[in-house]
Amino acid sequence: MHVALTGATGFLGLRLLRGLLAAHRSVTVLVHAGSGDALRRITRFFELTGSPQAFTAGLSDRLRVVETELERPRLGLSGRAFAQLADGLGAIWHSAGSINLEGDLPELRRTNVEGTRRVLELAAAGRGRPVVHHVSTAFVAGGRREGVAYEDELDGAYGFENAYEHSKYEAEQLIHTWSREHARPVVVLRPSILVTDLPPHPELPSHPLQVVERIMRDAHRTAATTGRGERDDGRPRVRLVGHPHGRLNLVQVEHAAEVMVRLADRTPSGGVDTYHIVHDRDVPVPTVVNLLEELVPVSIELVAAEPDDPSALESLLEFYPGLTAYLAHRRRFDDTRVRTLLGPSATSGRVDLGYLRSGLAGRERVPAGPPPTVGCPAAVPSAPRP
Repeated sequence: MHVALTGATGFLGLRLLRGLLAAHRSVTVLVHAGSGDALRRITRFFELTGSPQAFTAGLSDRLRVVETELERPRLGLSGRAFAQLADGLGAIWHSAGSINLEGDLPELRRTNVEGTRRVLELAAAGRGRPVVHHVSTAFVAGGRREGVAYEDELDGAYGFENAYEHSKYEAEQLIHTWSREHARPVVVLRPSILVTDLPPHPELPSHPLQVVERIMRDAHRTAATTGRGERDDGRPRVRLVGHPHGRLNLVQVEHAAEVMVRLADRTPSGGVDTYHIVHDRDVPVPTVVNLLEELVPVSIELVAAEPDDPSALESLLEFYPGLTAYLAHRRRFDDTRVRTLLGPSATSGRVDLGYLRSGLAGRERVPAGPPPTVGCPAAVPSAPRP
């Protein structure tokens, strides 16, 4: 079986590529046209994360890099090149997409919905019937903040916290329609928030909490420049809508990729098989607040509603839809199907304050191997499972 992967240079895509290379002799990576350094970036990731020199030296022989334009018909390829690509595939992994929480819906649709449409066209164009593995997000559950989100649910009735969630929901709707019309299987993989304890490095892609940290720092710096920030004991006070008993589901990216690749060994049902790739223990919102207060000199207060008299800093943060909405979430994601298939090995390692701190602490260089996890109080268990 020959495998194609989109998004191979992304935060999750690089880990998926590691797993796919462990299972397959070669992989075709579909990269954005014009990104001529994709092979170098991929090689650098493996070097920085401790892969043997012999492995990295052989990547150029094991990876076929194809430059594509995800939003265009035939992926921007000529008819002949598109047909040759389609004919040679036994599986397609679609991990590329925009996770821009500040983006508007038309912009995100171009990448997340139309990009998915073009990948499905590739799957239908060849002589074979490659299985499509589509990386979605558990947050297609949308604005539902309590209760349980199940793997087979796909319901937009609750609305969405941001356009990103909405676009990924529409992509899944497209997949269900395509699967029915073509009588073809699709595996939908829904990870929660992906994190790592690998320290930041300029040659490694950012992860979601790094983006949140950058937004907080930029807003804090801008508010301080205006001189209008309200200060309490030398720290600006920031009132964020959140619940003191809220919780977030954060899962180690390495574990998530491993689980996804293992699920690919299962024979698909013939329709759409959906899996929640989530942690069995949620992280309490106060832990996330503590982390943000360590990273940015602010004092965060969780409030039930947006303040009527926002400070300069609070007003700036309102420009980022979806940034703080999750601090009010108390729902959990059911992963019965994954746990039934994989058993105890489906459980991720501990994600706590120390782990999260390690993945955000700035260092000049990444050590040869993964850094040790710092021990801190454990995350709290999710709500009891049915």
